[in-house]
Amino acid sequence: MADAGQYRKVRDIILADPARRVVVVSAAGKRNKKDNKITDLLYLCYAHQQYGVDCSGVFTQISSRYLEIRDQLGLSLPLERDFAELKRRLDDRAVTQDELVSRGEYFSAKLMAAYLGFEFVDAVDWVKFQFDGTVDQPASYEALRQQVRGSGIVTPGFYGLLPDGHIRTFSRGGSDITGALAAAALEADLYENWTDVSGILMADPRIVDNPEPIPEVTYDELRELSYAGAQVLHEGTIFPVREKNIPLNIRNTNAPEDPGTMIQERFDTDSDPHRFITGITGKKDFSIVSLSKRGMGNEVGVLRKVLTVFERHNISVDHSPNGIDNVSIVVSTESVAKSLYTILGEIQQEVQPDSLEVYDQVAIVAAVGRRMACRPGISGKVFAALGEAGINIRLINQGPDELNIIFGVDNRDFAAAIRVLYESFAK
Repeated sequence: MADAGQYRKVRDIILADPARRVVVVSAAGKRNKKDNKITDLLYLCYAHQQYGVDCSGVFTQISSRYLEIRDQLGLSLPLERDFAELKRRLDDRAVTQDELVSRGEYFSAKLMAAYLGFEFVDAVDWVKFQFDGTVDQPASYEALRQQVRGSGIVTPGFYGLLPDGHIRTFSRGGSDITGALAAAALEADLYENWTDVSGILMADPRIVDNPEPIPEVTYDELRELSYAGAQVLHEGTIFPVREKNIPLNIRNTNAPEDPGTMIQERFDTDSDPHRFITGITGKKDFSIVSLSKRGMGNEVGVLRKVLTVFERHNISVDHSPNGIDNVSIVVSTESVAKSLYTILGEIQQEVQPDSLEVYDQVAIVAAVGRRMACRPGISGKVFAALGEAGINIRLINQGPDELNIIFGVDNRDFAAAIRVLYESFAK
């Protein structure tokens, strides 16, 4: 949605299939590496206003971008009046931050609706937030069904309406959620998420050169990949469509002929039955809190006591592999930076372990794949490949569903571990 050229591509995609009747758009993005996203400029405008700094120059960049798109598409929407009114309210401090930053999606949707000849439906007319920030799905679904009358519609992503009449936004990337809510509300046959990549890749392209795309992935696999570090979709995107058993197809606006990645609950057949690892991902900068105590395996409640200490400090535990007389707790280093020594003291008091150690600079790597289940020797092949590459494994964790194999390595070995697994199992 960055410029008029992208609008033309989107129009061609939508009109190529009459079944594409509900369109959710995002704000204008970057036209090149040195450009700015419209949403970033809107946040900057609000920051200027809060500190009493004139934001006219930034606001002009925003309005000029949309007016340029309008003119290049040959549209006659009188957007100047909307921008003038928005600037007046901004100067009067009569607009909230959420409302201001939502205008990127608003103006994108107005332009796209006019360009397609579809009806414009504002997100505030159907996306209903509750005061706790969650979406009232039944009310939102019913409201959208009332808005759709058979013709095509365009609606902005990223925001909705609170019960008090104020606009509220999702977190960044929230247009994905709006699209999923729309698909669920209308019980769509398919939710297509058009972006700038041809689906989900098997590994991070910043680490692996030209990784293969993943043609098919289940919702369970996607959840594992996302949790382990893959940048796939906004976290909240999956749930509305999964609840309705609606397939999700990630496609590339700039390469519409590519099939992308199809995501659904299960697949009756595999597109590539010989590839048993679906994706490889991970994150760096974890800490392992490891404790051991003789006789721990016979003592009731030790793990509960340890986890309770982390819970008291509002620390999310990522993994907890353990042996007979030892327990390891894996957490992000950042999350315990301010409270680590207090946590260690409380564990010492609660459990009285024989040893209590902390290991930093640990990366977690996950090999995810539904085809790994019940297949003998997979773990052995993974660890053999890492061993041959001289990569030391710090921890191992695998669930009973065999959907993933998770292991820890030193931060310095993170990229090498990803590459070794990809070269060994993805080709």
